[in-house]
Amino acid sequence: MATGTHGDHHVNYMAIFWWLLALTILEVMAGIPAAGPSYPQVLKGALLVGMALVKAGLVALYFMHLKYDKKALSFIALIPLVLCVFVVLMVMPDF
Repeated sequence: MATGTHGDHHVNYMAIFWWLLALTILEVMAGIPAAGPSYPQVLKGALLVGMALVKAGLVALYFMHLKYDKKALSFIALIPLVLCVFVVLMVMPDF
């Protein structure tokens, strides 16, 4: 089934799938060392983390149906992300 409905909303799951596939291909290409021009590791890490966050957002919004649910449920889903960012920022000076 390529499309689905959630209440009054029409979701094109195949479009989301193709976006996820394209982002995955871009992540793999960014991770290959000799794929293209050399760029700093910090930029490479930022690109990979950014693309991973976009993919996680797409999955959460559409496949977990958070886009059309109550805002309280979205906040509950965001709490682990906030905690993860907090932990990473707190341990970053140790590196």
